[in-house]
Amino acid sequence: MAETLGASFLYYKFHHLSTMTKWQFYPKSKEAPIHLRKIIDDVFVPNDSKISSPAHKFNSNTVLGILKKDLEKIGFEVESGKSKNQKISIPVLFGQNGRIEKSFDADGWNKNSKTVIEVEAGRGVTNYQFLKDLFQACVMHDIDYLIICVRNDYRSHDNFNAVVNFFNTLYASDRWNLPLAGIMIVGY
Repeated sequence: MAETLGASFLYYKFHHLSTMTKWQFYPKSKEAPIHLRKIIDDVFVPNDSKISSPAHKFNSNTVLGILKKDLEKIGFEVESGKSKNQKISIPVLFGQNGRIEKSFDADGWNKNSKTVIEVEAGRGVTNYQFLKDLFQACVMHDIDYLIICVRNDYRSHDNFNAVVNFFNTLYASDRWNLPLAGIMIVGY
């Protein structure tokens, strides 16, 4: 086991040295699952230079559009537009005769890994969109993992560290237990 963790650590330490992509998995007491690390390796790292926030000032839809094909390759359904039939709706409440009574939209969803992904840009921290993403994922039916992607640089502020600091506090507190198996924050 120690050998596996050591090899994993060395791989990630050296494999990700040249990337602007940063990530943090919660709870910190658990190793990030392979399917979430695969998203980093197969989606974010290969697209790093295309979406890096210090170099590009893209909105979230543009960033999602750049990542879309690679997310789909690893089993995600990805929002393709803003009309109802292009969105990814995840059930929240079921009403009479099992009809969906309430749902929330996600940028992407992998049914097999029970993972939703939300890509944010400027309003990710400024308007606390990451908190809305957290709430919605917590009440979505059959969702175990949430990935929140935020800019590393937004108007000279480090949004990634701001969100990580929030989740550090949330997970350090014993006052709130989240119904998710894990959350990954990704900075691009």
